Amino acid sequence: MEQMIGPGTGVAGTPLDCIVIGAGPGGLQACIHLCRYNFRVLLFHRPGGRTYHAKHIENYLGHRIVAGPDLLETGLAQAESFGVTVARAKVDRVEVREGFFEVQAAGKTYKSRFVIAASGARESLAPFKNLQRFFGKSYFTCMICDGYRTTGKKLLVIDRTINGVRLSVGMKQMFTGDVTFLAHGFSPLPPYAALLEEEGIGLVEGRPEELLGEDSLEGVRLADGRVIPCEVILGWGGITLNDEYLEGLPLERDAEGFKIVTRSYGESSIPGLFVLGALRQGHSQAIISAGQGAEAAIEISTRIVEL
Repeated sequence: MEQMIGPGTGVAGTPLDCIVIGAGPGGLQACIHLCRYNFRVLLFHRPGGRTYHAKHIENYLGHRIVAGPDLLETGLAQAESFGVTVARAKVDRVEVREGFFEVQAAGKTYKSRFVIAASGARESLAPFKNLQRFFGKSYFTCMICDGYRTTGKKLLVIDRTINGVRLSVGMKQMFTGDVTFLAHGFSPLPPYAALLEEEGIGLVEGRPEELLGEDSLEGVRLADGRVIPCEVILGWGGITLNDEYLEGLPLERDAEGFKIVTRSYGESSIPGLFVLGALRQGHSQAIISAGQGAEAAIEISTRIVEL
């Protein structure tokens, strides 16, 4: 059921049982569990998260391979079949007042006993020409997610830090014997260069500018005109958390002040506020987020009925 909640469930009405922010694997799994307990759940959904852009998910139980949009579309339909109400609106702010959460979105305020923050993150990609043509197809940023797709192929690892050396060695051990490391804008110290040579991994120093090829990746052109042939790339990238609506809350975060620290069942330092996926410390994958969503939902259910 997709709609904006009516005034009867706003701050003046009966509080909802739970508000879920984000319709990725974690948020959807939480909704499925909560709604199967017949709780009143509102899901805020804005398309376009990282799972949505995934072209090949191969490690999600029950799917030999599934595209991110297909996984999310099926999950949303499943959640709706159990009665979740979906609001396609951006959440502006979450506050705690008198023992309840107040969630502000699209000029309205909604009250809830619990909140699940599962809004994920967005990619920060390298500024290489033609990168979007190959992103998710032959240009990857996560070894854990997509390393398997480089198996047996001519791989180029691009990194701006010495971590790229360790990554290159790991990729050769697990996926392909044909690895070259492109040190983007720096020179590895002699011990690291020696390690690459010992492992049979090529070393190139330079600044990549353009990915070459039409239907398939053929190589990378550097700023000085050199071309490095490759079939796949494991390149650097970063993420920006979609957590602006949590600003102002006294949440405990990691040493860098970046990710949110959680305790048992994914609960944050604010009681009743649960955090899933990329927003919290730890590994972040679709299958992991889904498990976190189930765990948080079950814990919330036991508190609602005081089991």
